[in-house]
Amino acid sequence: MRIEQVTLATSALIDSLCDLLIDSVHGGAAVGFLAPLVPTEAAAYWREVFGKLSAHQVLFVARHRGKVLGAVQLALCERDDGRHRAEVQKLLVLSTCQGQGLATMLMRELETFALAQGRQLLVLGADAGSKADSVYRHLGWQHAGEIPAYTKCPCGELHATAYFYKQLAALDTGR
Repeated sequence: MRIEQVTLATSALIDSLCDLLIDSVHGGAAVGFLAPLVPTEAAAYWREVFGKLSAHQVLFVARHRGKVLGAVQLALCERDDGRHRAEVQKLLVLSTCQGQGLATMLMRELETFALAQGRQLLVLGADAGSKADSVYRHLGWQHAGEIPAYTKCPCGELHATAYFYKQLAALDTGR
């Protein structure tokens, strides 16, 4: 299994990312889509992501034998007053691979990349009380607060969103 930054879309990669996104949404992940998520909608999303990839918008995937097992995105702030920060977006891990450390590996790779880009502060939002909420707390992210009824979960119910931050300058970079 390897984690890599990807920049080029191939049909096989998009198909595998679609499977990951659909699996995540149907498993209850609040990542901007309602269930049922159809393949055409998932493919349109990933084509949009690949269209926006740049030095400031990056995608990391965890792959094994060509199949995507997990992914995470990072949006580096381009504004003069925010070049020290970035936003983590859509950490996804296949349901059959959860609990095996993939989220941790993806986030470590993302954090190492962010630090190399001069980003010392990362922020993200997650469905309050979700598996993702627990993962971020376990990985040392600081809970900054919640907004009630901010987003809909895949089943359509309103849920609170928890906001987190992590100061990378405090990380031990001797890993």
